[in-house]
Amino acid sequence: MMVIVMHYEHETTVHAPRQTVWDWHTREGAFDRLTPPWEPMETVSAPPDLSPGGRRVIRFPLIGPIKGRWIAEHTDLVEGELFADRMVRGPFKRWWHTHRFVDKGEMTIVEDEVSYDVPMGFLGRLFGGRMVRKRIWQMFTAREKGLINDITRQMEFADAPRKRVLVVGGSGLIGSNLIPFLDCMGHEVTQLVRRKPSHPRHRFWDPSNGVLDIEHLEGIDAVIHLGGVGIGDKRWTKKRKDAIIGSRRDSVTLLAEKMASMDSPPEVFIVASAIGYYGNRGDEEIDESSKRGEGFLSETTEMWEASADAARDASIRTIHLRTGIVMSPLGGALGRMLLPFKLGGGGPIGNGKQWFSWISMNDHIAAIQHLMMTPECEGPFNLTSPNPVRQKQFARVLGRVLRRPAFAPLPGFVLRIVFGELARPLLLEGQKVLPKRLLQSGFEFRNPDLEESLRDVLGAWKMNNNPSQSSSTAQPSTQV
Repeated sequence: MMVIVMHYEHETTVHAPRQTVWDWHTREGAFDRLTPPWEPMETVSAPPDLSPGGRRVIRFPLIGPIKGRWIAEHTDLVEGELFADRMVRGPFKRWWHTHRFVDKGEMTIVEDEVSYDVPMGFLGRLFGGRMVRKRIWQMFTAREKGLINDITRQMEFADAPRKRVLVVGGSGLIGSNLIPFLDCMGHEVTQLVRRKPSHPRHRFWDPSNGVLDIEHLEGIDAVIHLGGVGIGDKRWTKKRKDAIIGSRRDSVTLLAEKMASMDSPPEVFIVASAIGYYGNRGDEEIDESSKRGEGFLSETTEMWEASADAARDASIRTIHLRTGIVMSPLGGALGRMLLPFKLGGGGPIGNGKQWFSWISMNDHIAAIQHLMMTPECEGPFNLTSPNPVRQKQFARVLGRVLRRPAFAPLPGFVLRIVFGELARPLLLEGQKVLPKRLLQSGFEFRNPDLEESLRDVLGAWKMNNNPSQSSSTAQPSTQV
């Protein structure tokens, strides 16, 4: 039967041996790491490996609250050289994807070849073909950048032993990116959860009631605590403030005390904190030696960090991640800003003069690995880009990336009405925070530029700037 099949080809050059690149693709976290950062994909079930017949079921937004499903089945496997899959169910009429790994000595060429067809035949190709080709190009450009980033980060510690890591807060925005990343780096990851374990790597605990089985910490090299109630999710009522404090204080204290009681405790305890520690500092340049600020957020972050004292007193290397605004279109500050900016209603917050200390998601999770793997690193570290910007500059850059106007200011009094007390420390005030100790430790940022970082997480590149050799063509083919 004669059908029209579209073809897309993409090449990625990776400066690493083929076996290294192949092994990365076989790890459980690889699919999540290859998913474009703007796509809210959720894996419902996954096969244990790349063997033919294995199926991955993916849930994705279709229209509004309606979810669609993509079922992909592995069809071919040549160990170390090739694997392929086809779409069994999903948004395309047909979809076949072949991944080839070409050995070039110390380099590897990853060749992606896709054959596909859109629904509704001629009309679908006429009205949607160009849009679909662009989205496929965006997807593979994101995959290329993500793969090169991860292999580069992996090679930084190629000669170091991998770690056994226990993560708390793995379902949050940062944790859901960190776990697949650590897995692809070759680390063995387990996760503490407060619900009934639903995955082999899950371990149950209940910090509210002091429940933590010491066996979950046996043999662990690093504990990473990212959990806690969201700071900016809701208005700061007294009840909400108590939850913000207690959700981190109690769980960090429990972990620290359990580790301190062990004969062979984990070697490093990494605890999430925030640059809110420094309070509102105007144009002052802030580094890790700067004093604590004033107000609820500053006092709370100091309390979080003090909750790890038992581990520190037991000579466990303890690190506090004073995190800035992490760039992700799926949550956090950027996620909330996207809709008004896309509608042309974005602009500066308040007077726009407050400093906006940000960091890309990839640099943030890579910094966590760097601190974990570097024995000399201990104490507080600012996880922010070395290039903070004022809020009005951030709005201007985001508007340019989205190709939308960005001059509609959001007055401070409106924010105070809508958000209450949290409006001032989180939205109307800021800090010019620099990652002095992180840079001194040898960490290299791969996304230090704001515009480049935003284009990467939003897929907002120009097609004629595609760094790879790719093509998209249509031709009649015979398919059974």
